[in-house]
Amino acid sequence: MFFTRFVFTLSYRPGSQNVKADALSRLYDTEERSMDPTPILPASCLVAPVVWELDADIERASRAEPSPPECPAGRLYVPSAVRDRLIYWAHTSPSSGHPGIGRTMRCLDGRYWWPTLAKDVRIYVSSCSVCAQCKAPRHLPRGKLQPLPVPQRPWSHLSVDFLTDLPPSQGYTTILVVVDRFSKSCRLLPLPGLPTALQTAEALFTHVFRHYGVPEDIVSDRGSQFTSRVWKAFMERLGISVSLTSGFHPESNGQVERVNQDVGRFLRSYCQDRPGEWAKFVPWAEMAQNSLRHSSTNLTPFQCVLGYQPVLAPWHQSQTEAPAVDNWFRHAEETWEAAHVHLQRAIRRQKIGADRRRSEAPVFAPGDRVWLSTRNLPLRLLCRKLGLRFVGPFKVLRRVNEVCYRLQL
Repeated sequence: MFFTRFVFTLSYRPGSQNVKADALSRLYDTEERSMDPTPILPASCLVAPVVWELDADIERASRAEPSPPECPAGRLYVPSAVRDRLIYWAHTSPSSGHPGIGRTMRCLDGRYWWPTLAKDVRIYVSSCSVCAQCKAPRHLPRGKLQPLPVPQRPWSHLSVDFLTDLPPSQGYTTILVVVDRFSKSCRLLPLPGLPTALQTAEALFTHVFRHYGVPEDIVSDRGSQFTSRVWKAFMERLGISVSLTSGFHPESNGQVERVNQDVGRFLRSYCQDRPGEWAKFVPWAEMAQNSLRHSSTNLTPFQCVLGYQPVLAPWHQSQTEAPAVDNWFRHAEETWEAAHVHLQRAIRRQKIGADRRRSEAPVFAPGDRVWLSTRNLPLRLLCRKLGLRFVGPFKVLRRVNEVCYRLQL
């Protein structure tokens, strides 16, 4: 408004042409002149000073609730009737952008004060639904490691999975991997394609159950073969319990996933130049897996199941006497007992290592409402990048185990 009384033109002059600056503008004047305190804007242009609406509300509320003597100097005491609105404004206004607890505190404690300021800000920010849905979690993954129970004998508890996306070889494109959770022994069954639930059950019965007996429990992922009514009915008729892993959590069936990696590495080592010949190497891969010492049992799967280690080359026994049957059974029981002890030690060691990178899981009761992560949900969003990180809250129906809950979606 001050410069509108003049008529002038602004033009840019580069520094290369401004060799000698205007000397008159740089003269030093030592004469003291009185400064005119008259404002540039005339009094007729001023209506009222700019005052935040919240400050006016605080001033009105202060008449009924005066400031206590312990209020620090230079800070405005906020009566209880206005505190929630003030925190809401400081936390949700676009100029602040839903900051955390510390930053929200710094927005307020420079000017405002009341005795429970820090506590009220912490409670409000922790319960903000927008922050819960939009902010990325910064804590360690929730839930300590919950190992599967250690079986008492070989081939009583199995883990099954498929090794897929293999090139055609002798008419096969898929491998059904079956792992015994006690001895770590495995069976690799080549299949012409991804089987149905009935074909999977028949393959297990033909190649596993008839050799080692019917197991007590089978752990698998949530593939269509293992969630179908045929699979459940087949296993129910045999008295086998079906344990399905949580969605997008392959660690629950980590033993068979680890064998999948080893088998893939074996086939890649011998078939990288001849990918169509992997089928003839599957028996060798199975024998190699069962012949190598396992870190959990400190035994080979052959030793744990058979009681001895089959030789890979011809071997002639020096003694001709066959051991007694009771000695064989006693040796097998001693082997199983040693394997069980080593498995317990391995589980404790693995749990200690895994829990270093995890935090305690929160405990919920049926009826509580919780947020659900959208990381693995197929949401129909216009922009996944700007979508919510959590949705809900949803009601907890029951507690499945220490770190798993069933929700009512």
